Amino acid sequence: MNRRNAYNHMGTFNRTDETDYGPEPFVTNIHDAALQNKNFRTALWTGTHLQLTLMSIPVGGDIGLEVHPYLDQFLRIEAGRGLMKMGGSQDRLNYQENVRDGYAIFVPAGTWHNLINTGNRPIKLYSIYAPPAHPHGTVHETKAIAEAAEHN
Repeated sequence: MNRRNAYNHMGTFNRTDETDYGPEPFVTNIHDAALQNKNFRTALWTGTHLQLTLMSIPVGGDIGLEVHPYLDQFLRIEAGRGLMKMGGSQDRLNYQENVRDGYAIFVPAGTWHNLINTGNRPIKLYSIYAPPAHPHGTVHETKAIAEAAEHN
């Protein structure tokens, strides 16, 4: 498999490893990659100034209320439905939107936010952080593993 392209010659997503392809040049079908990701979080590409992660939020689950003081975040929902909450403090999430397939979400640095799965299937999404938020090669199979890693 070519490290720069995680697709076989037929265009089928073919990642059995969980390699972070950054900071090398990389091309992928992000829609297919997001739909096929089964981990809560997988860093697909980490560069110096940008990071792409894939996420799968189970039915009834959420990303978890969080804030990134020094980075902007972009999320794109490829499948599923949810409620996006954002605000200036963790107890004032006064910006709320129902979101679904095809929606883009922009989270400015310093904004508290959470995405809650309100649908009947996992939310499949990708997230871009600028600058990177997670160590190169991050794979968290579940939210519990992700939370434990963030506390260490």
